[in-house]
Amino acid sequence: MQERYLMFKKAPVLTRTLVILLFSMILANIGGNMWGPLLPLYVQDLGADVAQVGVFFTLSMIAPLLFQILGGWLSDAIGRVQAIAIGSLAGTAGYIMFAVAPSWGWLLLAMVGLSMASSFVGPSFQALVAEESSEENRGRVFGIVQGAFLIVGVIGAPLGGLIADKHGFRMMFIVAAFLYGMATLVRLLMARRIRQAEQKESTAPREKPTFAHLKKSLLAIFGLITAGGIVTWIFISDGVGDVTFSMVGNLFPLFMNNIKGLSMTQIGILGSAASVAAMVFMALGGMLSDKYGERLGIVLGNLLVGSAIFMMLNVSEFPLFIAAWALLGIGQALVGPAYNSLISKVVPQNLRGTAFGLFSTSLGLISLPSPYIGAALWQKFGPRLPFYIPLATMMVMLPVIWFKFRLPKAADAGPAPVVPVVDEPQATPAD
Repeated sequence: MQERYLMFKKAPVLTRTLVILLFSMILANIGGNMWGPLLPLYVQDLGADVAQVGVFFTLSMIAPLLFQILGGWLSDAIGRVQAIAIGSLAGTAGYIMFAVAPSWGWLLLAMVGLSMASSFVGPSFQALVAEESSEENRGRVFGIVQGAFLIVGVIGAPLGGLIADKHGFRMMFIVAAFLYGMATLVRLLMARRIRQAEQKESTAPREKPTFAHLKKSLLAIFGLITAGGIVTWIFISDGVGDVTFSMVGNLFPLFMNNIKGLSMTQIGILGSAASVAAMVFMALGGMLSDKYGERLGIVLGNLLVGSAIFMMLNVSEFPLFIAAWALLGIGQALVGPAYNSLISKVVPQNLRGTAFGLFSTSLGLISLPSPYIGAALWQKFGPRLPFYIPLATMMVMLPVIWFKFRLPKAADAGPAPVVPVVDEPQATPAD
């Protein structure tokens, strides 16, 4: 009887390691979502004008260029959880600097710490999710993980807006730093436990993180990018989106506050609305990806995101803003699991960290001046024009995504050898 029970007993969808690290991601990113939507306003509060806000975010993009691929590669070399722990220590230092910075220029030092954290934690966690799931249910697991993670937006965004309105930005960062510090402690303990388990089991040693190993990984990824297959088109489409959306990503809070007249608490509520909608639809997005292929979710999700931005630009009533942000959340729910699942299927396990780091950076050197350009367009042609540029490029890229993001039929039919190849974002687990 016991043997029959064990035969039919299903393995849990999320492993113990994944559950513990997901808890730490949620804890850390509640803090991240407290300040993430309000950072442009904090920079402005410390004396920057709109043009200087653009300069700040342009300069803050340099650190991710330095750390993103390095963080992903180090994850491949020393282990996912160990890389997460190292990045968390840098993130803690960044939070402390946020809380004590005397002027907006000092915030750049804080951004270095937070960039290192997201660069080490984000690719490592995404690769870990892929490794802790099977290919048949990978979209579902990504959907469940990202859906659970989105509780950070439901709690963090309105909490941050409320604290900032009532007690000021510095108190908001003190609370966020405390939450991030607790997450760092969990990650350090987890890394220590895994290290002890590996030593006890006498597992085969990993390849040492040498310059030769880094060169080998980068050459392998470069070969895949230039091969003309799915990886090439993922890189191109991700780069186009990175360049255009970087122009406006940090202008949203300024547009909502300075142009539409919303308070910081209301901006936090909008972030919460997007997170709630994404949570509801995230598992559905993962199942859609598994059943019908990743490209369907990516195309439909991007259409909804574009519709949400267009709606945001052309409404004035707060309930309509909530509807627009809910639409944005649904779009993110369809895109996120599908996109991560697709990357994990076309990249071998020993390069997944490097690949996730690369696609997080994408064409970062080209998009580096994008925030400054977006701010300059705002001042010269009005606040709405910059937002229409990513909408136009998105419409151009959707047919490309539909025709080029299709896996080979053998991969669609079931498990097969793969072709060799998300704490702080605000929509996916980052640090």
